[in-house]
Amino acid sequence: MNGNGRRQRPGGVGDSPLRPDAAAKVLGAFEYASDLKAEGMLYGATLRSPHPSALIKRIDTAPALAMPGVRAVLTHEDVPGRKFYGLIVQDCPVLAIDQVRYHGEPVAIVAADDAETAHRAASAIVVEYAILPAVTDLRSALFDSDSPRVHPGGNLVRHQPIRRGNPADPAVRAMADVEITREYQVGMQDQAFLGPEAGLAYPTADGGIELHVATQWLHADLEQIAPCLGLPESKVHMTLAGVGGAFGGREDLSVQIHAAMLARRTGKPVRMVYNRQESFFGHVHRHPAIMRYTHGARRDGTLVYVVAEILLDGGAYASTTEAVVGNASSLGAGPYEVDHVAIDAYGAYTNNPPCGAMRGFGAVQACFAYESQMDALAAALGMHPLDLRARNAVKQGSTIATGQVIDSPAPLAEMFEQLRAMPMPQAPDRNALLPGGYGNTTHGEGVRRGVGYGVGIKNICYSEGFDDYATARVTLTLERGEPVASVHTAAAEVGQGLVTVQGQIARTELGVEQVKVERADTRVGSSGSSSASRQSYMTGGAVKAACEAVRDRVFQTARELGVDVPQGSALIGGKIVSMLGEPVADLADLLGDGTIEETREYRHRPTGPLDRLTGQGSSHVQFAFAVHRAVVDVDVELGLIRVVQLDVVQDVGRIINRLALEGQIQGGTAQGLGLAVLEEIVTDGGKVLNPSFTDYLIPTILDMPPLGMRILEHPDPASPYGLRGAGEPPTLSSTPAIAAAVRDATGLALTRVPIRPEHIALREPQEQEANAHA
Repeated sequence: MNGNGRRQRPGGVGDSPLRPDAAAKVLGAFEYASDLKAEGMLYGATLRSPHPSALIKRIDTAPALAMPGVRAVLTHEDVPGRKFYGLIVQDCPVLAIDQVRYHGEPVAIVAADDAETAHRAASAIVVEYAILPAVTDLRSALFDSDSPRVHPGGNLVRHQPIRRGNPADPAVRAMADVEITREYQVGMQDQAFLGPEAGLAYPTADGGIELHVATQWLHADLEQIAPCLGLPESKVHMTLAGVGGAFGGREDLSVQIHAAMLARRTGKPVRMVYNRQESFFGHVHRHPAIMRYTHGARRDGTLVYVVAEILLDGGAYASTTEAVVGNASSLGAGPYEVDHVAIDAYGAYTNNPPCGAMRGFGAVQACFAYESQMDALAAALGMHPLDLRARNAVKQGSTIATGQVIDSPAPLAEMFEQLRAMPMPQAPDRNALLPGGYGNTTHGEGVRRGVGYGVGIKNICYSEGFDDYATARVTLTLERGEPVASVHTAAAEVGQGLVTVQGQIARTELGVEQVKVERADTRVGSSGSSSASRQSYMTGGAVKAACEAVRDRVFQTARELGVDVPQGSALIGGKIVSMLGEPVADLADLLGDGTIEETREYRHRPTGPLDRLTGQGSSHVQFAFAVHRAVVDVDVELGLIRVVQLDVVQDVGRIINRLALEGQIQGGTAQGLGLAVLEEIVTDGGKVLNPSFTDYLIPTILDMPPLGMRILEHPDPASPYGLRGAGEPPTLSSTPAIAAAVRDATGLALTRVPIRPEHIALREPQEQEANAHA
């Protein structure tokens, strides 16, 4: 049934139609941003800082300009407008001015006749640096008054406290029979999208610029690019190029301003494409975190208090650190009812690589810590990990630590029962299925099996009072006698299947088979970012609203022509159909040579900022939940881990496209597995040591286990079709589930992810850190 209570329509909401880009991608014919070409185009390249922190004493571009085939060499002096940009805080220079603050910061850009010449010219630029001490220790950056300042205003981006009840009250502390205190760390994870940063910029006849670029948010790019180019937004036209993955790493600018500057200077199209190493320097990463948690609970498992300090390393520039701190703090107690909470979350500037948006957005780091704490409590209390969670889990009507009431379904109790009912894997029947088995490292003598659980709560859409909206333009016309709907938004298709969903909504609401989804660009109003699991909710809501307006116009036209359109009629199969299923009029007769077009903005219900002192406030639109169980085999002698099976239960409100949804849950789980046991950008003194897929390891098909999946549908009455954003929650819960399973197999505390062989091998099991009192 669809949102109007009518039967599901082929290719509509609830179906899984073929993706329009599927064949081209499978056959290698899809044009990604890195494939773009233009006649007479030049190639751009970037010179980047080799130092995490240094003053720039001198830049000599003459050696590069003297090279044959070089058309332009630009530095900060050539930036025609504002010299700084940023998503929230405009603190990031277009090109370094008098100082570099991270390893890989752009210093100069080059345009040349071919890519090789451009890169050789960039290398020929002479830069004289005066190296400064690099601020790389997170705790020192925040709390050591003698620490150098990364920016003149200091090293603090944001401090957000959350206060509920009074966990410092001795009477409250005395209520707990068990108290657990531990410190946790999360390493720096990379989005590791396969399509590198790329774009093509064309100068236009009116002095403006046309940009084709892989991005997550066209209009946010536009708002930052135009002032830096010294142009009105009307002279910067942006079109979404093919995107090879994103996961938050394309929210910040990369090639956009640089390619546009070179195109305007040379008067020619300029293409910029990062290679894999440069891509690691060219986008933000997941914030590394240090988190100290104290949980107190009664003997029956009831949580009494949670006290936490969450430190997030934002690196050299602000990016989205302020919002990430808001998420980590507001969700820092997890999906649990607890009356007494004191959380302090901090985001810091350092001279480490810049960090910003990545799938899960601050909730991932907190989830690893609070779920690890729940496991430690369960062990200390002698309870099953799911029993402890079930005793404390939120439900509809619960109040979280910020004072916000969960006013839509939160079916965690059902999710736990569904997870328990899923079958466990059998013992491996051959050595190849053991850790390191393909290398014949073991015959099972040092291998132990473990089982672990993880639960996550994630906010959906943007929070804290942000004016989050999406725009859609829908037209209905006749082509060759058949009604055809066209949907135009600026929403970025980054691989998640949004183009398909827009078509499904149009088929459902307008009852037509043929739907065209136009290429996303800035000729239509903003649809916001393809992040925060928000596009099906927000752009889906906008498309639905625009389709409803078109449908109303169709009914109005019919009535003006004397057709009796009963209340409750719908558009089905190219006709107006009554509630009884009787045809009323044919769309082809009503449309004739005309076109019906409507544009609508969709906004979710309002949110508010967190109180800066107490953290109280209804800051989130919607909450989503996922639960994982992990089964692992661990070779405790070699420190090798094989994830044998993962099982997940997730409530999605309403399934819009099952096939796409399953892909999102699988992909989110894979990224959580990567953070648990594989993925980390390693730095030394601020320098990145592993900017390649040789040394930065992501899960392959051999690393991904079978994934059992159960999807629940408990509609959210406030959202379009009752849907609940689904892309991020599995990334939260998969990481702590895997870590818990490895702990179960080894008996080790394992307070850091990713878990490395040296964290496991040749170590004695550690006792659980529990301070029990009567």
